[in-house]
Amino acid sequence: MTDLTFQCTGVRADPYAAGPTLVFRLRVTAARGARVHALALRCQIRIEPARRTYGAAEGEGLADLFGERSRWGSTLQPVQFAQVSVMVPGFTGETETDLVVPCTYDMDIGATRYLGALQEGEVPLLMLFSGTAFTGEGGFRVEPVPWDREAPYRMPVAVWREMVEQHFPGCGWLRLPRDTMDELLAFRSRRALGSWEATVRALLDAADAEHPTAPQPVRLGALLRRAGERTAP
Repeated sequence: MTDLTFQCTGVRADPYAAGPTLVFRLRVTAARGARVHALALRCQIRIEPARRTYGAAEGEGLADLFGERSRWGSTLQPVQFAQVSVMVPGFTGETETDLVVPCTYDMDIGATRYLGALQEGEVPLLMLFSGTAFTGEGGFRVEPVPWDREAPYRMPVAVWREMVEQHFPGCGWLRLPRDTMDELLAFRSRRALGSWEATVRALLDAADAEHPTAPQPVRLGALLRRAGERTAP
């Protein structure tokens, strides 16, 4: 069986992609200069949060994911980041290829919330490989890529922030259920508000007026209904 090893040598944000996309540079080595006709590769990428330290502000931002710092000894578990496939063309001995990873800015996703809380430093990643290798010098063999093939990589936080800024400059992204969006649109129309920012600001102001001394989390749908009742003719 051909002994294959993997190493991530870098990462960049793709400025021309339609959506947020990271491109990892992957080096694949076949031991003893073996011939590989093609490689159908699957890669699972996960975040290993226990492999770095966190500042005070970062710790506050991660409380939703991992709880209080006193519990981090047991709660800093790996977080799934991505699972992608790539077809590596034939090579002899060693080659490099791009691993394209589409990303999301959905803050309901654990990996996005984790990355959004980081302010500096690096993201400790672990790449886990599997797949099928087509090899052979004088013939053709089909071999599995062993499940124990992996490669650690520390991705600069700055690369993630650059990618997000390319697609959402100075903005965040919020996913809402369709019925809540319909209520939000109706509220915006009734108030003749010029933007979604003004719409959300009006709702926040209404929440502050309702709870002036001790603001409490209020479900957006319920707040919309109450605001609609106050402004209905």
